[in-house]
Amino acid sequence: MPREATIQRTTSETSIQLAIKLDGSGTSRISTGIAFFDHMLTLFSKHGLMDLDVTAKGDIDVDFHHTVEDTGIALGQAITQALGDKAGIRRYGFFYVPMDEALVRTVVDLSGRPFLAYNAPERVSPIGGNFEFQLVEEFLRALSVHAGMNLHVDILAGRDAHHMAEGVFKSLARALDQATAVDSRVQGIPSTKGVL
Repeated sequence: MPREATIQRTTSETSIQLAIKLDGSGTSRISTGIAFFDHMLTLFSKHGLMDLDVTAKGDIDVDFHHTVEDTGIALGQAITQALGDKAGIRRYGFFYVPMDEALVRTVVDLSGRPFLAYNAPERVSPIGGNFEFQLVEEFLRALSVHAGMNLHVDILAGRDAHHMAEGVFKSLARALDQATAVDSRVQGIPSTKGVL
């Protein structure tokens, strides 16, 4: 069965249509109204080999927060839906990504138990003057909660905010590609509990 999902999420702050195909080729169509966020989601799709289609309209005249967070919610819901009962998946994934002076490690467990452990420098300058670096954490938290994902992201080195953020999205994509991959050796649900 194709591992794909479509999510529509509408609130008084945002309207998001998102479609994902886990076993894709990394093609994407992204339009959130936030250029840097579009860039991050595009490379997330490319490096995770997931086809991703996102159209988001939000109150970005007020702040980027709602659009970024709600996109994370929709993406998490889509991953959960696309994985179904998670039979046959590897469940765990990890990846290191260097981006010039930055080095990011991401570790994923698709356990059904959401938890975000995020270690990053404090007081990082906005990217491009208007994308607050704190929004990376907000996206990750929304994603981890709604994908039922134990997610550890550590920025081990870095000074440039763009490089650090890009390292986060690329390493997350690669770790998720590992964790969602089907392994022919895995029989049924990859847990002694019999459910994830």
